[in-house]
Amino acid sequence: MSDTYHKPVLLEECMEGLAIQPEGVYVDATFGGGGHSKAILKKLQDKGKLFAFDQDEDAKANAALMKRRSFTWIEANFRYLKQHLRLHGIKAIDGLLADLGVSSHQIDEASRGFSTRFEAELDMRMDQKSEKSAKTVLNAYSEAELQRVLGNYGEVRNARTLASAIVAARIGGAIETVNDLKAILDKFVQKGKENKYYARVFQAIRIEVNEELKVLESLLEQSAALIRPEGRLVIIAYHSLEDRMVKNFLNSGNVKGELEKDLYGNVIKPFQAVVRKPIVPGEEEIKMNSRARSARLRIGQKL
Repeated sequence: MSDTYHKPVLLEECMEGLAIQPEGVYVDATFGGGGHSKAILKKLQDKGKLFAFDQDEDAKANAALMKRRSFTWIEANFRYLKQHLRLHGIKAIDGLLADLGVSSHQIDEASRGFSTRFEAELDMRMDQKSEKSAKTVLNAYSEAELQRVLGNYGEVRNARTLASAIVAARIGGAIETVNDLKAILDKFVQKGKENKYYARVFQAIRIEVNEELKVLESLLEQSAALIRPEGRLVIIAYHSLEDRMVKNFLNSGNVKGELEKDLYGNVIKPFQAVVRKPIVPGEEEIKMNSRARSARLRIGQKL
């Protein structure tokens, strides 16, 4: 296990946010390189337990290096959190940590197709057993579906025009590689702002391929049912769509931010935000790990 796989972002802040009880039960919903899990295990005593979830094959290899009795590896997407914990006899937990988004390792692995920096097949699957890849989205989705994905998940301003261009381009042959897609995007991007535009489009497709927002909503709802009173929910988000969902959930009890009140006018919600504003990395951390730049950490305590 190595921090070169994925440097754990906001590590100390996450540990403080979890307020770990030495004999408590915790979940790392996004194991990755195991950096956060390793730090949690250091704070647990014999009766303490950590359950780590991930669907990535490379993460599985990292998990095999964890030789603690208190550690349990679960090869699954965290959308199946509740059912897998029940299989292990766990009905309640003391805290949950999720570091959302793509790991540094996945981005740097050219063959995964997550990065605009490498020529590779358009894949973008976090679960490599999944049937839907970036190629599926680009070559099989209708123009209206593509517009929805680009507009909603990438906040691409010319989503309609770009969707039309993608549909027109694939008439001449399937869009198979990163460079195939970039060739289409280059017709619409302002010179000098290519990378920002690429990033928005790639983000949109990746979110659709992995159903990231649906999965996050499911995780938040399950956390409300699983975490004990005064337990902690700790989430790191990397773009505004996810961060808004987490913020809304902590403040209103649902990802849309719609307030529901009891007879006395109190908002019905499972968590109280521990900090009003998201915690962000300091200059030193960003200098050491540039991908931490966009990280936003929110902490909730179960009411």
